[in-house]
Amino acid sequence: MTKQEKTQVISELAQRFSETINFYFADASGLTVAEINKFRRICFEKGVEYNVYKNTLIKKALETLDTNYSSFDDTVLKGFTGIIFSKGSGNLPAKVIKEFRKAGGGDKPLFKGASIDTDLFIGNDQLDALSKLKSKFELIGDVIMLLQSPAKNVISSLQSGQNKLAGILKTLSEREQA
Repeated sequence: MTKQEKTQVISELAQRFSETINFYFADASGLTVAEINKFRRICFEKGVEYNVYKNTLIKKALETLDTNYSSFDDTVLKGFTGIIFSKGSGNLPAKVIKEFRKAGGGDKPLFKGASIDTDLFIGNDQLDALSKLKSKFELIGDVIMLLQSPAKNVISSLQSGQNKLAGILKTLSEREQA
């Protein structure tokens, strides 16, 4: 790869990192070509993109960004590194990795690290927590449900009280007539 080609890859990667706020680093070494193709197919079907790059090019692309990603240097950017880009939910790549593992991938691909809304997560032990992470839209839905719940309870109480009051009035009017 020439210096010009490397510079072009670095600028393209830097642009991808700045446009995509959710990206994961994974190590798929040890997988066969068929398994990697299966993993790429699952990624494509779920709407995420998986690509492999050299660690030095990734480091240089991350250095051009405003966020400090230096904690990735010693732990995440070692060995075989693939990047999973997700424009949607921050937990989607974690779910894809877990789905592939469940389908027979064993413990591969190994989750190395992630950046979700510029928050950094490092280590395979973080994968379960990330897969359970709710998206922004799910959290907004939960807040709306919580806000609606008291209003629904008040309306329900008023409606049930109305029925009780009508029953009491009817009973009282029947007693007076008798």
